[in-house]
Amino acid sequence: MAVKYNESTELRPDGDRLLDATVVPIDIPDFLNQIKNEPAWENSDRNAMTIYKTDAMRIVLIALHKDAMLKEHTTNGVISVQVLDGAINFTTEGKTHHLTKGKMIALHRNIAHEVSAVKESVFLLTVANFID
Repeated sequence: MAVKYNESTELRPDGDRLLDATVVPIDIPDFLNQIKNEPAWENSDRNAMTIYKTDAMRIVLIALHKDAMLKEHTTNGVISVQVLDGAINFTTEGKTHHLTKGKMIALHRNIAHEVSAVKESVFLLTVANFID
């Protein structure tokens, strides 16, 4: 298996981190500390970091300031959203689900949804793509 790392960017000049290997240890508190200390967190209503990425699955750590919104969109994969801290409203198919720390929601691919932060919040987004 080829081992894959992300490429450093201006936003994360020290951002080299393992994204795909036989085993990928993930330190959520460390990554959360990192994204909350970056200019994007200070200058925007959100910040995010991909922490695992293969052709079949992607895991993204997302932090939102209070009232931040991810406008309605679809994803070409099955998703799960797990709230690690705070509270979000996850709206899909005309229903709003209030999710707090420890709560999750899962959704089939191509279902329109939006997310809004009730207060400062952090969640893990997992996207699974089926390889034919």
